[in-house]
Amino acid sequence: MPSMSLQSVKDFFAQHAPDISVIELTESTATVALAAAAHGVEPGQIAKTLSARLGDDVILIVMRGDARLDNKKYKAHFGSKVRMLPLEEVEAETGHPVGGVCPFGIPETIRVYCDESLKAFAEVVPAAGDIHAAVRIAPDRMAALTKAEWIDVTISTS
Repeated sequence: MPSMSLQSVKDFFAQHAPDISVIELTESTATVALAAAAHGVEPGQIAKTLSARLGDDVILIVMRGDARLDNKKYKAHFGSKVRMLPLEEVEAETGHPVGGVCPFGIPETIRVYCDESLKAFAEVVPAAGDIHAAVRIAPDRMAALTKAEWIDVTISTS
C-alpha cells in the first residue's frame, strides 16, 4: 500500500496532470546520486527539493541536483539567512519523508520556488513523496503545476 505521502502525489497528478505517471522503483532514490543512477540521468537532472522556514512559513526550493544553495543569493532574494527545516520536522510540515520531499501533494500553505538552474534541462526528475518514487516532468510544467515562482539562489558545483 502506498504511503500517505506517495498517495497525495498520485492524487495531485490524477487531478492536475493525468498524463504524468509516478515512477515507482524497488531501489532507493533518496539521494541525488542514487536517483540519477536509478533513472539513468545525470545528477543535475534530479530536481532536489529543499525545505526551509521563512519567518513563520515553510517554503520549498526545487533546484538541480548538482547545485547548492548560495547563501548570498538567498539572502538577497528573501531578506534573511536560510533556515533549513530540521530533519525531524520535514515530514510533519511537508507531508513527505526526507528523501521523498517534492512540490506535489503538499499543504496549500507552502510556497514553492523553482531555481533557474532547472531550466538547463528539457526534463527533470523530482521525487514523488517517497524514497522509491519520482516523476519525469519539464521544469516549466512543474513550476506551472505547483504555482512556483522562478528564482536564482544556487551556485553550480559542476
